[in-house]
Amino acid sequence: MRILLSNDDGYFAPGLACLAEHISAIAEVVVVAPERDRSGASNSLTLDRPLNLRHAANGFHYVNGTPTDCVHLAVTGMLDTQPDMVISGINAGANMGDDTIYSGTVAAATEGFLLGIPGIAVSLAGKELAHYETAARVIVELVQRFKQDIHTHPWLLNVNVPDVPFEQLQGTVVTRLGKRHKAEPVVKGTNPHGQTVYWVGAAGKAQDAGEGTDFHAISQRCVSITPLQIDLTQYNQLDAVRSWLGGDVKGTGAA
Repeated sequence: MRILLSNDDGYFAPGLACLAEHISAIAEVVVVAPERDRSGASNSLTLDRPLNLRHAANGFHYVNGTPTDCVHLAVTGMLDTQPDMVISGINAGANMGDDTIYSGTVAAATEGFLLGIPGIAVSLAGKELAHYETAARVIVELVQRFKQDIHTHPWLLNVNVPDVPFEQLQGTVVTRLGKRHKAEPVVKGTNPHGQTVYWVGAAGKAQDAGEGTDFHAISQRCVSITPLQIDLTQYNQLDAVRSWLGGDVKGTGAA
């Protein structure tokens, strides 16, 4: 089994090193990750300049681009055969609720999924970030389960793991994405040249964090696994939009 690993924290990130060490014990591993931290890059592709693929001393490959660039380059140009799975992480911090829209970690796994490859994004949910090994062991178990039961259609899974010792996990829950409050306002400041600068504000607190959400699972020290989809169509509004446009629209667009 061949697994492509990537992330959004950069090829030097401790979470990636920990994941590679554990996964390499059960599968062939190829690592292609950004040359620097690209957190929040979402699904962006670099189209305005060429990309460079380099080889680090630790055996990892790194690219001067986004997480999506890394997976796209690896699958469509670098590798001679398609990997069996794309795993992204272990991210330094949770990717729950609205975070998944912005997350470069989720984006790397999504790019694999879009190319027809099962994808898993894994994040360590906590502030101290002391237990990457816990998340790595969770993913090893998922990969072993995948090897035993390969599905006809690829899955895209968003996995969040509490930042606790493995023995303190309280189980695994299949969840839906929760939702955060509106983000905090930007923080205005002045740089050394006297120019006004703005820092993007912190993410809002959890708003929808009830039972069944990823936020609730993590609060209970459970691993959260959320299956994601790419189709953004709001199907229950198709008829409403047709009616709003009146006779100026053609086609059914039925689900």
